[in-house]
Amino acid sequence: MKHPRALLLLAAPVLLLAACATPADEHEGGDAPGGPGARGPVAAQGEVIGQGTVLQIEGEDAQFCLAGVMESYPPQCGGPVVVGWEWPDDGMWESASGVTWGTYALQGTWDGVEFTLTQAPIPLALYDPMMEEPDPRSDPANAGDSSEELLLRVQEELHTWSDVTVLQSYPENGYLWASVYYDDGSIQSYLDETYGPDVVIVQSALRDLPAA
Repeated sequence: MKHPRALLLLAAPVLLLAACATPADEHEGGDAPGGPGARGPVAAQGEVIGQGTVLQIEGEDAQFCLAGVMESYPPQCGGPVVVGWEWPDDGMWESASGVTWGTYALQGTWDGVEFTLTQAPIPLALYDPMMEEPDPRSDPANAGDSSEELLLRVQEELHTWSDVTVLQSYPENGYLWASVYYDDGSIQSYLDETYGPDVVIVQSALRDLPAA
């Protein structure tokens, strides 16, 4: 589903900087909160998996596009560098005008800036994703209490962050849903402290692999 108010930022992630949390009911007209804090990039401790478009411009590193893709030909998108990427001999990618791209599920490690492959890529056409229960807060019976005005203001503030890339956000069912490259829980905790619980729902584009 496309959300009319969805905001897309396709810039690469940058380092986390210091920030001060300000409760939503006290934050009236001042500077927007700067981000989750001075702890460095949010890296994953174990392996993660993500689904998206791998795109490589001739002479440049391949990028893992985990947000929106412009439907031009060739397409345009941006994301973290994929370390160790080589185009597989699977016939599942295209090239045009010096650009090569394909949609894949990638498994690897995430240091907060770059994605390093640890397994062979799987074309999305052949990928059987892990089934997850839908978030209960998406059910109209569990609608949030936040006003549309508050959610839109918070949405605008999140997209001015200097320390974390918010890939996409949209208000729905009384919450602001926001996706980032990866969250180990610290981004969600920061937003709960800043705006109160059950205002912003953080979703990770890169998911931790379940323990064996």
